[in-house]
Amino acid sequence: MSSSAPAGDNAPRVYEFEQMNLQVGGRVQFITHRTLKPIQHFSSVVGWVKDEYLIVKIPFENGAPIALNEGEKLTLRVFSGVNVCSFSCVVQRVFQRPLYYAHVSFPDQIQGTNLRTAMRVKVDIPAQLKGSAGIDQRVFIVNLSVSGALVETAHELAQNTGDVVLRFTLITQPGNREVMVTTKAIIRNAGTAKAPGPNLPPLFSYGLQFADLDHAHYLMLQNLTYEALIADRQKIV
Repeated sequence: MSSSAPAGDNAPRVYEFEQMNLQVGGRVQFITHRTLKPIQHFSSVVGWVKDEYLIVKIPFENGAPIALNEGEKLTLRVFSGVNVCSFSCVVQRVFQRPLYYAHVSFPDQIQGTNLRTAMRVKVDIPAQLKGSAGIDQRVFIVNLSVSGALVETAHELAQNTGDVVLRFTLITQPGNREVMVTTKAIIRNAGTAKAPGPNLPPLFSYGLQFADLDHAHYLMLQNLTYEALIADRQKIV
């Protein structure tokens, strides 16, 4: 069992392996410690033998696998739901071409931190907003989470708009693949945003709550949050 913590406490806690909800194919942060400053890479989970070892893909950099040596110490970090878990491990065996994966020691102590469920990431994504009240206009998503989005538009929406449909494209890894996301949403609040430039009128902003986000798209947004958290925390709202 994980150690208890007061509600809302974001201090690290001890997690069991099963609580990470690790998935085959799931993305992990792969941190090496060869220099004074740890170097971050991304990898994915191939599988594991409980209490013996994990199997992970060797990260690639500039089109080639990074150098990895048996006995090398690593830190792996996993984003699962609203938790970020990390643990230390040691490279046990390296498999080069054509497999490019490694066995690392099974974690014996896992530290985890709980995050806000609706942690938002700053973005700038063009989108299309449609509604039953004749709404069909281009908007820009300025922040995004698994539960909703904040959009800005040059045109004010009519009152009592009702439910809307938001459509936008996410770029997913690996391969910079474009995925079209379409979800129903409810407008929860409205306001104005800073004008985009001098002598220009202010924009209208609307907070949307997603109503039926596809589970696969939910996971993509989780990963977006995870990457912002570990790579560029300034993007976290």
